[in-house]
Amino acid sequence: MDQFTDMRGREAAFSSEEFAERQARAQAVIAAAGHDVLLVTSPENIYWLTGRQTAGYFAFQTLILPANGAPILLVRQLELAGSVTNCWLETIVAYQDGEDPVALLASLLVKAGFKAIAMELDGWFVSPKLARQIETALPSGRLCDGSGLIAPLRMIKSEAELEAIRHAARYAELGLAAGIEAAAEGVDENAIAAAMLSGAVRAGSETMAMEPLVSSGPRSGLPHMTWRRRALEQGDPVFLELAGSHLRYHSALMRTVWIGKPCDEGQAMMDCALKALEKALEAIRPGISCAEPHLAAQKVIDDLGYTAAFRKRIGYSMGVAFAPDWGEGGILSLFSGVEQEIRPGMVFHLPATLRSYGVWTVGASETVIVTEHGIDILSDLPRQIAVR
Repeated sequence: MDQFTDMRGREAAFSSEEFAERQARAQAVIAAAGHDVLLVTSPENIYWLTGRQTAGYFAFQTLILPANGAPILLVRQLELAGSVTNCWLETIVAYQDGEDPVALLASLLVKAGFKAIAMELDGWFVSPKLARQIETALPSGRLCDGSGLIAPLRMIKSEAELEAIRHAARYAELGLAAGIEAAAEGVDENAIAAAMLSGAVRAGSETMAMEPLVSSGPRSGLPHMTWRRRALEQGDPVFLELAGSHLRYHSALMRTVWIGKPCDEGQAMMDCALKALEKALEAIRPGISCAEPHLAAQKVIDDLGYTAAFRKRIGYSMGVAFAPDWGEGGILSLFSGVEQEIRPGMVFHLPATLRSYGVWTVGASETVIVTEHGIDILSDLPRQIAVR
């Protein structure tokens, strides 16, 4: 990386001190688990620890993070300049196309003298086959599972992280408002998606970890549908959801549109969803378990007879995200049985949705920051059905 030394940290998302503090916390956890070193493979965890980001994270990369000592980032040669620019790291090693990155990784580990080697095995981008290749290449022939060590450290956000999420929330609100404004009889889903993306990106959003969700008519009753050229008709429900992104930190927002007057059952379900959302938001405060906001929302839904239309968690953690998911739901959920204590600095997205499957979805969501005394709701966009 010598030829790029003058570029070091030029596009880093945060200060070297912020990343050093994160690395120190991670190293303490690695040492406590009895490992000499952790091979970090999750793009989110690598970014959180170093600032490394790229659209090219489909190529093998790993952060060699020892319990003691300086980390080493291993990336594809094409990614070297970008990695130097994104990070404050002293050592970044690159492998050439056609070169076996596993062999290079093994040589680095052997040279450093590591014995107890652990690796994140639960990420999107490490196949069982690749994990076996790495394990076989080690002198010990043994690779410990280091999954779940780093992600919990991301639950509580620093002030710098919260600032990024606030920016992302503003982008999401403007994007969703643009989508609502674009919705009209005869307009197709693609035009609404284009308006949402344009509104968010023009406001400042960077690339999102997942595409906006736009579906209308009967398609809106199917979870996680994206735009598909369908033209809106009189009487159609329209489901809209997206996340804004700032420095890879995300904030999501969801609303419901209806072309013309909503039908009585659709409105009744929407009223239930909004009441459930409000009860969940009222429940969130430091010191309670993550189960309590979900149970508050679930009681409303059960009492009004819509249990079968829900059947999911009321919320999940938000923060750093890379495709394919904009949330941190694998880290923390607002759901029954989750006894993790809610603490200031946590961030949650609460999508309160009720579905008549294959007919419609109605609901609204909010992203919130947990404060010392309650929550800060990051959007002012009206929650009721937007009639167009």
